Amino acid sequence: MAQYRYTTVEEMPPLAFSLESTRKIPTGSWRHVRPVYVEKTSPCQIGCPASEKIPEYFDLVRQKKYEEAWYTILEDNPLPGVTGRVCYHPCEGKCNRSPYDEPVAVHVIERFVADKNFKNTRQPNTDASPKSAKVAVIGSGPAGLSCAYQLARRGYRTVMYEAEHEPGGMLRYGIPGYRLPKAVLDKEIRDIVSLGVEVNTDKRIGGNVPWNEIEKYDAVFVAVGASNSSKLAIEGEDLKGFYSGIEFLHELNVGSSPEIGNKVLVVGGGNTAIDAARSARRLGKRVTVLYRRTRDEMPAVPEEVEEAMKEGVGIEFLVAPVAAVGNRRKVAKLRMIRMSLGDPDASGRRKPIPIEGSDFELETECVISAVGEVPDLSFLPYSFLKKNSRIFVDGDYLTGVPGIFAGGDAASNPNGTVVDAIRAGKEAAISIDEFLGWRSKGNGLDHSVVRPEDINTFYFPHEKRLEVPRITVDRGISSFSEVNKSIGEDRAVREAERCFGCGTCLHCDVCLTFCPDVAISKDERGEYLIDYDHCKGCGICVNECPREAMELVEEEPQWE
Repeated sequence: MAQYRYTTVEEMPPLAFSLESTRKIPTGSWRHVRPVYVEKTSPCQIGCPASEKIPEYFDLVRQKKYEEAWYTILEDNPLPGVTGRVCYHPCEGKCNRSPYDEPVAVHVIERFVADKNFKNTRQPNTDASPKSAKVAVIGSGPAGLSCAYQLARRGYRTVMYEAEHEPGGMLRYGIPGYRLPKAVLDKEIRDIVSLGVEVNTDKRIGGNVPWNEIEKYDAVFVAVGASNSSKLAIEGEDLKGFYSGIEFLHELNVGSSPEIGNKVLVVGGGNTAIDAARSARRLGKRVTVLYRRTRDEMPAVPEEVEEAMKEGVGIEFLVAPVAAVGNRRKVAKLRMIRMSLGDPDASGRRKPIPIEGSDFELETECVISAVGEVPDLSFLPYSFLKKNSRIFVDGDYLTGVPGIFAGGDAASNPNGTVVDAIRAGKEAAISIDEFLGWRSKGNGLDHSVVRPEDINTFYFPHEKRLEVPRITVDRGISSFSEVNKSIGEDRAVREAERCFGCGTCLHCDVCLTFCPDVAISKDERGEYLIDYDHCKGCGICVNECPREAMELVEEEPQWE
């Protein structure tokens, strides 16, 4: 092919150009596809059990509209100050930014929004009119609080029963103050109560409240959590010096000082075990966690395990207790055996197998057992509802008795985390609403999910993830003061700007700027308009969209 090189303007061939507006030419008649704005689902929203609208409230943080961002979170989660601190943030594991550089610190921004609105007592407006139906919620942990909140928003008279002296369930009595300050929990519970939720504490169903009083309600949600600890089932477990993880944490949270000596062994690898170990460390004790698998299989939040090790908690992997040895009826040693890992078991993790002849002993003054929890369902009169120590429910949280729903750790589908309990409460409230004849549940998220390869990364410079500020280790282990610190506005906005905003139009003007036909404009509200009389369907706007919020669709044939 010949190559033409021109050295002067005069040598160039004639070019077509217009001295007037190109809008005089209706190029839309050339089009066989048209660009449209679409709403797609971000993978972080899919990954969030509560289905928080993460890109939406991140955009509001970018604009410094912190109250609106708070209201957006509250649509799905009434406890953002709690989850911003204790959630295991599975949303971040789905973040499309991960393969590009590092995932966005979603939980840090969620906490920032909640803390920014700490003095704000206004709740989002609801259009729900008051309803005559009354609903009982048994238990005021995260599942119960979430359900009561969503029911109150829908206009239901909601009455909550709590066996303890204060509401909050495991949030209050099972999570140490260095992770979740009580002031944060109290504030968010007050906000829920302000919607008209009635809270009755020191009321144990089957104790000072008979079950027949509960049967008077139009619907019931059972959310009693899992407050009974599983036993180690070893010889000597009845010796003095044995605590369950829940019992130990409960005593600390009510202000007691459990006698645990100086050498403490914690058996287990979940969050309760790590919370107990870090709490014992703050009491000045030498603490070792004993876990029968490896670190890769530990169900505890990885960051919490890392923090525990930084604070001086020792961890022995691939070991399991077989017996306790006492001295004057008090535990003095724990006899252990080493383990190897075999094929995966029902949990999907490799099964620990004892190694014959590998027994050894560890000296101790206290053993804290945290190997699992089960609910206390002795108050339920319906034995057929129970399955594997929990209440059997269907996908709508409905039990075998009409009008009785259950969720959270008390039900047959628990994941044992705060945010999963919040989801259960929200979804159960929607099911109760439908059961009482008011609203259909709908289909939930049904948009296509944005993939990493769908993002136009040209518009996003590489930037490191925000590091969470924290107090020093020495200061941390000397008290139960909160370990992780809040961030300021500048850092919050900067981290929010790292978010791709997958599938959400953030009005960045890229489409408007690149349209060669000047066919894209904005209306008085700032929303984009496409002039299809002049758009010729070239697709440049779609290709340039940074966050997959546009697509080309086939034109319908126009028959005369």
